[in-house]
Amino acid sequence: MLYLKQFNWSLILYLLGHILVFEGVFMLIAFFVSLFYGESDIVGFEEAIAITFVMGIALSIAFKNSKYKRIGKKDSFIIVTITWVAISFFGSLPFYFSNTIPSFTNAFFESISGFTTTGSSILTDIESLPHGILFWRSLTHWIGGMGIIVLVVAIIPFLKIGGMHLFNAESSMSIEEKFRPRIFEVAKRLWYIYIGITVLEVVFLCLGGMNLFESVCHSFGTIATGGFSPKNDSIASYSPYIQYVIASFMLISGINFALHYLIISGRIKKAFANEELKLYLKIIFFVTAIIAIKLFTENIYGAEESFRQAFFQVVSIITATGFATADYLQWPTITYVLIFILMFVGACAGSTGGGIKVIRHLMFVKHIKRRFFEMSHSNAYCPIRYGKTVVSTEASGSAFNFIMVYIICFLLGSLLLIGLGNDIGTSMGGVITSMGGIGPGFGTVGPASTFAHLSVASKWILTFFMVLGRLEIFTLLVLFTPAFWKR
Repeated sequence: MLYLKQFNWSLILYLLGHILVFEGVFMLIAFFVSLFYGESDIVGFEEAIAITFVMGIALSIAFKNSKYKRIGKKDSFIIVTITWVAISFFGSLPFYFSNTIPSFTNAFFESISGFTTTGSSILTDIESLPHGILFWRSLTHWIGGMGIIVLVVAIIPFLKIGGMHLFNAESSMSIEEKFRPRIFEVAKRLWYIYIGITVLEVVFLCLGGMNLFESVCHSFGTIATGGFSPKNDSIASYSPYIQYVIASFMLISGINFALHYLIISGRIKKAFANEELKLYLKIIFFVTAIIAIKLFTENIYGAEESFRQAFFQVVSIITATGFATADYLQWPTITYVLIFILMFVGACAGSTGGGIKVIRHLMFVKHIKRRFFEMSHSNAYCPIRYGKTVVSTEASGSAFNFIMVYIICFLLGSLLLIGLGNDIGTSMGGVITSMGGIGPGFGTVGPASTFAHLSVASKWILTFFMVLGRLEIFTLLVLFTPAFWKR
């Protein structure tokens, strides 16, 4: 028997109302950009902002008596899932009302791709869009990068709602170093770092000759590891300096933000002693070297450009950013096979990057090694360590479980798309890029293509997998289990 009354629905709607109000504030910023350029999307923004604010304020007022209640663990799963769907729905309104994306399916696809920092697009001529819409499109990345839930618990403590359940449900943070006992303080510091790195990239891009508007849009996409660009060819037409700057900031954004804090605090040695970070950098170095050597020996590029193209694509894929400077599907087979494998790796936990995450692969390998050791030495005790910390069997086993479920979801999603008439490459590439929040895939949805040609059903399936991957699988899947809805 289902017990819907066990959930604090009034509290859930009250918090959702505040989230929509904050989304309306961000939407207002994009409106001022539109107003500055005086383009055709002004009315569309006015209508979208009005609806978003009215709904947000109405929910906040109607359920204001709920703010003193506490959020339960089950409530947090519902809030987080509803939040990502709701902000994507309202976020699609500027696209739809401005008629820049007249199909609601396409508008919702673009919006949810932005907020989940996936970066997959249905747009075929990006440069024809008004500046306000382009800014909003990139801003959805920046909002979704750190997570709207973290934003809320950071700047509205007056709600008097415990935020730890929300923070854990939305974020994959693996923080060795506790900033403060209070979750509000943790979220605030993360946002200070997030904003600081964004501003720093804007400065470096402007120094390279990129105009301020494009610098801001690209910085939003880089720091959030999203990948939306205001240019049709992404980063390909920019100078090598710009490409190196964006690649470097993508690499930085794929690192656990807790480690950024350690570095800023002067504890650089402690930060670089992190096992996950070391493995993350090793993977980037070795895959970049292999691809660069292959590109050079095949006379596709010169020495410097071979390294730059390899480095950029490798960092873009492993961090799930999705910017591109070349069509890797035109490269030798071994190079794009390696890129496909990278789509299953992901960035570091606690970063804005997507994918399985490096730490899970690390725990998976340690778990397997211990199993073999125990089989060879029946009486031996072989604890799994992460740094100096002993990891429990349950924790190490959870990495194995996550990877298995991730692969099963990938295969099921691929079969669904194949069943809808898509070819194998497009189906597999579309699902893994959606789950990993990467952007470009394979087949007909590669880096030189868009998702515009896919059927309506295919697009809705991929939007589901975007949310599934963004919420790290279990947060969403648990809602489909009968046990969750029972008392």
